[in-house]
Amino acid sequence: MRYVALGDSYTIGTAVLPAERWPERLVDALRPVAPTLSLAANLGVDGYTSADLIRDELPALDDLASDLITVLIGVNDIVQGVAPATYEANVESILEALLARLPPGRIVTVAIPDYTVTPAGADFGDPGRRHDAIVAANATMARHSGDRGIAYVDTFDLSLRAATDRTLVAHDGLHPSGAQYALWVERIAPVIAGLLDR
Repeated sequence: MRYVALGDSYTIGTAVLPAERWPERLVDALRPVAPTLSLAANLGVDGYTSADLIRDELPALDDLASDLITVLIGVNDIVQGVAPATYEANVESILEALLARLPPGRIVTVAIPDYTVTPAGADFGDPGRRHDAIVAANATMARHSGDRGIAYVDTFDLSLRAATDRTLVAHDGLHPSGAQYALWVERIAPVIAGLLDR
């Protein structure tokens, strides 16, 4: 089985070692139930918005025979001031494009973490407003995923732990650490294991 991860800095694992990225950890965690699963590509790019994903990452799928796809996108839409309605339209486009390639049980969406609780979080906009925008974007992704029978994994609360546990923040003071990504995988892996068992 070939797995492809779509997203931004949180998917490509900015500021952590490759082995600490959550897509890589996910493959390892799923090995007992999916021994043939491999990470065919991690297409995440630091700074990418939902529009960037549509422009660059979706076409890249054409050359990848993917059996499982995860999507985590939206934080840069918020940082760059993309209108919520535009983000929502892009989410719909992304999910429909993926459904043209795979059944809903082979697509998983993942929550945007709350970077505002990190030491560098305030450098990227008013923390209160950005927090609310992240919550709203996650609700958008959860709703559109659910409407299409696509599993959405809410890891948002795990990111909030970084407010008091700095071991969950990478050395750049902004992105999740490998330790935080390990917590994500503990929540994402059982969901995917359940989908693969169907």
